[in-house]
Amino acid sequence: MTVRETAARLKRSENALRIMLTNHTAPPSAVIGGRRLFRTSDVEDYIRRAFDAATHDEGGAAAPATATENGGNTE
Repeated sequence: MTVRETAARLKRSENALRIMLTNHTAPPSAVIGGRRLFRTSDVEDYIRRAFDAATHDEGGAAAPATATENGGNTE
């Protein structure tokens, strides 16, 4: 995948993806023939890991329990 394709898949601008590359927070990539390319599987794994981290409270706050999830008690 090209930078443009990857940025679109991540719902980021190309510039934001380049900043992520500089900060080492982007999916793995390689420069081949003078072009930065990403494997589709690496981008999908990156999205999956980000989703898992967001939904499994790895460093972030958990979503408050709903009344249904907490037996009617939302405290």
